Order: sequence, then structure tokens, then C-alpha cells
Amino acid sequence: MTSATTDRMSRQEKRAGISLAAVFALRMLGLFLILPVFAIYARTLPSGNDMALVGVALGAYGLTQACLQIAYGAASDRFGRKPVIVFGLLLFAAGSFVAAAAGDIYLVIAGRVLQGAGAISAAVTALAADLTREQHLTKVMAMIGSSIGLMFAVSMVGAPLFYTLVGMPGIFMMTGLLALLAIFVVLRVVPAAPAVPRQPTWQSFVEVLGHRQLLRLNFGVFALHLMLTAMWVLLPGELIHIGGLPVAEHWKVYLPALLLSFVVMVPAIIVAERRGHMKLIFNAAIVLLLIVQAGFGLFSSGLYALAFWLMLFFVAFNILEAAQPSLISRIAPAHAKGAALGVYNTTQALGLFLGGVVGGLLAKYAGAGAVWLAGVLLALLWLLLGLTMSMPSLSRRPIGQAAA
Repeated sequence: MTSATTDRMSRQEKRAGISLAAVFALRMLGLFLILPVFAIYARTLPSGNDMALVGVALGAYGLTQACLQIAYGAASDRFGRKPVIVFGLLLFAAGSFVAAAAGDIYLVIAGRVLQGAGAISAAVTALAADLTREQHLTKVMAMIGSSIGLMFAVSMVGAPLFYTLVGMPGIFMMTGLLALLAIFVVLRVVPAAPAVPRQPTWQSFVEVLGHRQLLRLNFGVFALHLMLTAMWVLLPGELIHIGGLPVAEHWKVYLPALLLSFVVMVPAIIVAERRGHMKLIFNAAIVLLLIVQAGFGLFSSGLYALAFWLMLFFVAFNILEAAQPSLISRIAPAHAKGAALGVYNTTQALGLFLGGVVGGLLAKYAGAGAVWLAGVLLALLWLLLGLTMSMPSLSRRPIGQAAA
């Protein structure tokens, strides 16, 4: 077989990438549809005017995700990827149906907690790594990341329409049905997972938590998602007060920014893969993130400025979101890949949770400028770690061989 042939994605790799991206997309669509309309729906529930409880209902999912990602990743190392993914999706569907039937906000919170207990991200990304050769892993992660971004865009546009047609209980019910559809995709469409060597999970965690390169990546995903949620404490208000755009029209900024960012992100990932420039592209994205945080703080005097910085943010975000899970999968030993991705997804969820808390506190007590300054400092620290990071070399595995 020629080198050109082996360097192309195989049919199984394409099938794995597309099907696992579909699993993520079906699950994330259900989650994102809730975000633009839940606060409106909460006002119709007993105690739903308490914004603290509304915040708990939205954040409870991320908190239980953070608590269980490591356990799910380790379980997938020990018991297999697909059984763990199916179990998590069943819990997610059950939580959706509980929330759909809720008569008060406390039962909605219980449903969101149960949804978060279906923490399958680590197991899905570990399965993607098992089914894909290293030279194509970032492409598969980019498929998954792009599907999540597209679902976010679809949700920003579609959520108000679905809310008008079926209400919030209908959206929660749709979320549960999408999770059940994702189970069908896992069982019937996703290729069979190859066998990987197993070892006691505590040994995997000792290995992962003591690995300096993995710790750098874990800090990176924590910082990235902390900045993401801290930004969204401010951006909706700034789009209204600085940009003069009503809430119902915010999708007109989000959607073009996301789509344009994909146009830039895809060539960047291809160059990083084919030319061996991953470290350059990776650190350039962190620099861009730093510039964006400063730009929002200093040069965001109108709608077009806000849209420009938001588009650049999504360029950096999508590159880093695609590259980091791939790097985790390459660096982690095969027997500890699920544990490594579990730690990674836990720090991601903690970043999402703390970003809202820290962003809200800074905005309340120190002003919007403090939020953007914190983002600059966090990106600067991440850049220092990124510059000292060693990128893994690509190993050319035969098609169909498990990750080694």
C-alpha cells in the first residue's frame, strides 16, 4: 500500500468521525436549545422568579458533569467505550424526561442534575482516538467540534421557534428523544471499538495526574472554558446596550461569527496536520485569544466591533477545542486514555462552572473591564505554558489498528 493511500482517512475512520460527531450533535442540540429560552420559561414555574435558582438549574448540569467525567473515562477503560456511552445517554434521556414533567423549578433542577450524570464526553473522545490513526485524529476532533458549534448556531436560531410551538416541556422531551436516537447511532452506526490493554484504574490516574504535558493541556481547557462562560456574563448585555441589538436578534451576530470562524479554522487545522505546524498554530490561537480579550475590553464601542471580536474568538476557540482533545489522546498511554480524557473533561466542566461564578463576581464588584483583564492574564499564563510544551510526533498506524 502506498504512503499516499495510507495517509488518507480510511472508510472506517470517516464513518467513525461522522457517526461520533452525530452522537455529540444530537446530545448538544438538546442542551443548547434550552439556553436561550429557559429563563423565560422559569418565570412560569413556582419559585421561577428567583434568578439564583434559575442559575442553579442551568449550572447543575455542568457541575455533575465535572464530578463524573473522570469516573466515566476510567469506566470506559475498564468496561469498554460503547457500554459506558449507552449508559450515560440513558441517564441523560431520563433526566430530560424528568425535567419535561416538572411542575416546579426544583424538579427541573433534579432533571438537570440527572442529565449531567450522563457524562459521556470522555468516553466518546476516547472511542474516537481508538478508531482513528494519529495523523487523522485532529480532523476527527474537528468534525466533533464543528458539529457542536453548528448545533449551537442552530439552537440560537431555532430555540425561540420550538419554544413557541411546543413549549419548554416539549423541548425537554425532544432532548430525551435525541439522546435515544444517539444510542441507536452508537450501537448500529459507530464502528466496533478495538481492544485496548486494561490496568487498574487507580494506576491510570496516578499516571495521568503526574504527567506534566497532560497537566498543561488540562490547564488550557480549564482556562478556555472559564473565559467562554465569563464572556457570556457580559456579551448579551453589551450587544443590547452597546450594539443596540434586541435579545431576539442576537442570533444575527452569533450565527455569522460561528460560520466565518469555521471557514478560518478548517484550513488552519489542515496546515497544522499536513505541515507539522501544530505547536505554531496552537500557540497562535492562544495569542489570538489574548488579543480578543484585550479587544473586548478596549475597542468594543459598537455592534460591528463586538461582532468582529466575537468572530475572532470563535476562530481561536474552535482551533483549540479541536486540537486539545487530539493532543490528549496522542500523549496519554493507551491503557489510560479514558482516564486522561476524563480528567480533561472534568477540568473543562469546572472551567464552565467557575467562569460564570468568577465572571459574575468580577462584573458585579469590579466592573466589565476586570472580566476582560482576567481573561488577558489567564491567556498570558496559558501562552507561557504552551510555549514550553512539547508536541507529540505522529505515529503512522496501519488502517484499522487500535491506538497504541
